[in-house]
Amino acid sequence: MRNILLTVSYDGTDFCGYQRQDDADGNEAGRTVQGEIEKVLFKIHKQKVSLHGSGRTDSGVHAIAQKANFFSPIDSIPAEKYARVMNSFLPQDIRITDSKEVEQNFDSRLSATSRIYRYFISTSHALPAYNSRFVWYVKNYDYNLERLNKYASCLKGELDCASFAASGDISVSTCRYIEKASFFTKKDLFDNELLVFEIEANAFLWKMVRTLTGTLINLDKNNAPEDAMLKILEAKDRTKAGVTAPPNGLFLYDIKFDGIRRHI
Repeated sequence: MRNILLTVSYDGTDFCGYQRQDDADGNEAGRTVQGEIEKVLFKIHKQKVSLHGSGRTDSGVHAIAQKANFFSPIDSIPAEKYARVMNSFLPQDIRITDSKEVEQNFDSRLSATSRIYRYFISTSHALPAYNSRFVWYVKNYDYNLERLNKYASCLKGELDCASFAASGDISVSTCRYIEKASFFTKKDLFDNELLVFEIEANAFLWKMVRTLTGTLINLDKNNAPEDAMLKILEAKDRTKAGVTAPPNGLFLYDIKFDGIRRHI
């Protein structure tokens, strides 16, 4: 069987997250990205085909380049044609942007060396309607980019991120290896400025990126001391951190497979 790797983009607004959720009887409990794609794979292959994703985005979270692989029991469809074939069946809020054959031992989750997330924030006087599903609108906020990056500068290397884990997180360890974290600005398609928080790590705790974002924005709004974020990190206590930012501003931006695989 061929191992096919997909690059998946989706608007997560109307999904219960990426990962398929089944009830006690094995029936799908809510609309998920994995579930919708597997329905199409079943239609194409006439049998159940499991999809293996690189990350499990939460309800309302989007993706630019989620990676997911599956094993195809048929040879009639060229690997690079799967994107076009699958898009003809998929709902409009999921698009396969690329498909290719990879080695048999490739696994989208286990082979990934890092994940990159971007969180988009608007501070304009009024949020444009076209952005309402894809940014966090923070009113009356005059951000200080230099100060935000000073706060975020402590987010590098092997860290215990317990202060930013949601209650109910079932991770064995709260330690993660963060490659980089920073803020920058960029223009959207209609030339409106957005504040962007980008973070790359080997993996993330449940709601970690959203909690980091909410905490950093709160520190900046309150003109906190430069070492405030470091103190929150060192506390290893979720009650010391700030609010969890809403899901609609968060995008799984990319997955890397060519770095150092860190087991933390």
